[in-house]
Amino acid sequence: MALRNIVKYGDEILKKKCRPVTDINDRIQVLIDDMIETVHEANGVGLAAPQVGVLRRIFVVDIGEGPIVLINPEIVETDGVQDGEEGCLSLPGRAGQVSRPNYVKIKGLDRNGNEVEYEGTELLARAFCHENDHLDGVLYIDRAEETWEYDEEQ
Repeated sequence: MALRNIVKYGDEILKKKCRPVTDINDRIQVLIDDMIETVHEANGVGLAAPQVGVLRRIFVVDIGEGPIVLINPEIVETDGVQDGEEGCLSLPGRAGQVSRPNYVKIKGLDRNGNEVEYEGTELLARAFCHENDHLDGVLYIDRAEETWEYDEEQ
């Protein structure tokens, strides 16, 4: 495993739509391992492949219960609304107020190619939506009601 460089805001790759994964090969497995290590090292909640420079439909999320890996994810159901603060590893020192569904059901493939489905509320629902948006070239600031800067040392 290796740490990957996180692409920062302003890089055009963050605005591009990702291609589906058609073959879960050794390169994809290495990418997944590297993404998990990178998000943990950065103390993040999630990381999408375009954030490490790869235009594939893969993201990892870990809200403290172990990593969830989703390949070719698709949100199939949402309910409710939650308003909250969001940040992003690709936009250090910035945050924003974003409305998201309070409940999300999402399906996709796990790292072994098995079909999986997850349900999440609150932070997990927010993370699923945030990372899934990355795969379509959408950043949280595109959805934010307001954004602000903060001191990263806090």
